[in-house]
Amino acid sequence: MQQEIHRRLRALPAVHEVLSRLEDDIEFSPFMTNERWLPRMTQCVRQVLQSARENINRSLADSYEEFEASLWTSLRDKLLKKLTSTEYNLQRVINATGVVLHTNCGRALLAPEVARFVSEQAERYSNLELNIQTGERGSRYVHVEELLCRLTGAEAAMVVNNNAAAVLLMMNTFAQGKEVIVSRGELVEVGGSFRIPEVLKAGGARLVEVGATNKTWRKDYEAAIGPDTALLLKVHTSNYRVEGFTHAVTGAELVELGEERGLPVMEDLGSGSFFDGASLGFPTEPTIKQAVKSGLSLVTFSGDKLLGGPQAGIIVGKRVFVERLRANQLTRALRVDKLTLAALEGTLRLYENGEIEDIPVWRMLSAPLDTLHKAASELVMALQANQKIAAELKEDVSQVGGGAWPTVGLPTWVCAIRPAEGNVIELEEFLRLGPVAILSRIHKDRVLIDVRTLLSGDSEEIVLRLGQWGK
Repeated sequence: MQQEIHRRLRALPAVHEVLSRLEDDIEFSPFMTNERWLPRMTQCVRQVLQSARENINRSLADSYEEFEASLWTSLRDKLLKKLTSTEYNLQRVINATGVVLHTNCGRALLAPEVARFVSEQAERYSNLELNIQTGERGSRYVHVEELLCRLTGAEAAMVVNNNAAAVLLMMNTFAQGKEVIVSRGELVEVGGSFRIPEVLKAGGARLVEVGATNKTWRKDYEAAIGPDTALLLKVHTSNYRVEGFTHAVTGAELVELGEERGLPVMEDLGSGSFFDGASLGFPTEPTIKQAVKSGLSLVTFSGDKLLGGPQAGIIVGKRVFVERLRANQLTRALRVDKLTLAALEGTLRLYENGEIEDIPVWRMLSAPLDTLHKAASELVMALQANQKIAAELKEDVSQVGGGAWPTVGLPTWVCAIRPAEGNVIELEEFLRLGPVAILSRIHKDRVLIDVRTLLSGDSEEIVLRLGQWGK
């Protein structure tokens, strides 16, 4: 098999050969002489050849003779499609995975009302940095600061482009060249292999680890405090749990120690939430308001996770510390634009008005089981007429995603699909590579469609796409 793979890989033409043949075979000479088009064509050729290599490594379904005979036709057709395509790279997908905060799919969805507000701000000029009353330049942070302070009880607030940036800014402002004390059990790695120790280092801080992976006590922090200590940092382990023989120091305990030693205490809450999910059956988590009330100097959290807004790093806390962050020259490099601020303001106003059910994240997380059962049953019924697949109703488990509540499974109902011909891997790929990518998951030789994360109209598109299976 390996020899056959190498044989086919060697048969693929070089980039310059494809470009030359394009000019002769497809009469693309006007484009070939156009300096604006040549780079695009070259890039398209490279992408198509790379895709061909990957396909060869995945499958040897046809004979070598068939492969060789169809090679140029296949390459040419794919190149023409790419060169004439008017599609955007960023495209809508249907999330049928049941992962509510799906990082690969953009995490939190904005409420329709908020999305309309963002669209309006995108199409029109705004008072982003304009004080309309005085006609003078204003601050972009005022549009959300008052809302954040009312919702969290903080003295002041600001926003940067994500939570890692918020932590970076704190370190650069308060601990550059100095020591920051953190529990060893809180040195987490977040998405994309970014690690808290590396973020601290990038901010200029020197990390001092205390305690053990499963147990850290107040005395561990006390023993580590020295003349170079700049602050005490607590990191919420949003994306993993240590269970069993454990102990962690609370934010309130660290605040007490910080006051005794004259040190600021800051916390990275990770996902963060204004809403206590315990009423929905989730494990108790500290809310942002509770963290602020404990007396922490600064608290940071994400905007696009449990908050249900845009990607942003939100910083709330005592005014003296927030003002120092704003004065840091790094703040300009990390600032957010008007669309992010619009999305955040719109989402915060839903919280202030008590309209939590309008926030898609919380609507999906709190979806009643009988509602999910009804939606999955209707999807199964709609697929009964399709003789090329077998669809059945099954119980399963959804995930919160985004590093939030990693040990929590959400009971759900799914439509489990088995193809009459072919296999589930091919069916999953067929759904994913359709006009609109339908993302599902595979479990026990079935493709699962989890209705928890489907939006209005998604089920109809899934039925339509599955109707094309096997044709």
